[in-house]
Amino acid sequence: MEREESDKSPRRGVRADARRNEDAILDAAKHVFAISGVDAPVREIAGQAGVGVGTLYRRFPQRSDLVAAVFRREVDDCAAEGPALAARLEPDVALAQWLKRYTGFIAAKRGLAAALHSGDPAYEALPDYFRAKFEPVLADLLTAAADAGEIRADVAPYDLLRAVGNLSTASGEDGAAHAARMVDLLIDGLRFGARGA
Repeated sequence: MEREESDKSPRRGVRADARRNEDAILDAAKHVFAISGVDAPVREIAGQAGVGVGTLYRRFPQRSDLVAAVFRREVDDCAAEGPALAARLEPDVALAQWLKRYTGFIAAKRGLAAALHSGDPAYEALPDYFRAKFEPVLADLLTAAADAGEIRADVAPYDLLRAVGNLSTASGEDGAAHAARMVDLLIDGLRFGARGA
């Protein structure tokens, strides 16, 4: 029994190190992709992560594996904020805050869009992953706000995701500010016809 435990503990340590390395690589890749695009040199990502190039390639053999992993993690982080906001804010405020967070997610991922639509098979499952993560979160936020009489009850989550995505394509110096103003208008529109209005 004692021997079994001692055999397992080094593996646990290796897994923890591997997890830390993966997190560092994904953090570095997110940062480098935002500045230099998804074609940035792998050495730059590895150097910023504090790992060797071999470590990066062992975990992400193809660049597309790394891009997809960064995208999935960003989707997960954005989706996780929905329940967190709902737990501490009024339903309409939680909805508005999450839509603004989602707008920021879309704007930050603009650089990944070309890669994601490149036809690479590594990205085929990502649109379904995106919808599977975001639609339930937004549906819960919409339902809570509608039940509270703060917004109309006839809004489909996917329609709203697409609308915000379209609004978030603004570019130029004021692109982010313009998108934020348009999302505010969209949120005002959700309030039109609400039970409590």
